[in-house]
Amino acid sequence: MFNDVGSSAVFGMRERQENRIEPADHTDLGSRILKVNHAGENGAIHIYAGQIVMARLTAPSMVAELREFKALEEKHRAIFQEELDRRGKPRCKSFWLCAAGGYVLGLVTGLFGRPAIAATTVAVEHVVLRHLEHQLELLAGRDEPAVRAIRKIVAEEQQHHDHSASHLAGSRLWPKLLTPVVVASTESVIWLGMHL
Repeated sequence: MFNDVGSSAVFGMRERQENRIEPADHTDLGSRILKVNHAGENGAIHIYAGQIVMARLTAPSMVAELREFKALEEKHRAIFQEELDRRGKPRCKSFWLCAAGGYVLGLVTGLFGRPAIAATTVAVEHVVLRHLEHQLELLAGRDEPAVRAIRKIVAEEQQHHDHSASHLAGSRLWPKLLTPVVVASTESVIWLGMHL
């Protein structure tokens, strides 16, 4: 009987030790997250680039705002690039997929003007903000350089969301049409980036 309890206790201890994530694994997780965030910022830059092209025709009053958002996303991409360089990590394999998909999304939604442009930003930022908060929880106390890089962008991403939401007052069509597609696409790209 004692041996059964003892072996069970030892087995349980081994199991806990085998399932425990060592600090190096946290750094690997942090690096994967940073790579995906870097690729996501590249996608956002290209969404805005596509929207700028079309907004010149469909929503000229938004062009300056879109350029400002694009410049902030470029700054965010540089933050993640700097941390990846410090770690000696390459960019995510989905980097160019995010760029191409983002540009197409930007062109298509830009074609439909202000409400579609704003609905796209709100939907993307909703997913991004949820993921950033989750990432901060996962990495807190485990990979502080990754946490610092992520924290640098959260407030500006929230501002993009909130400002774009203000353009949607009274508009229900575009959020209803675009949100499910944009959310599913954004979630898929994040999942793909984490698993490539």
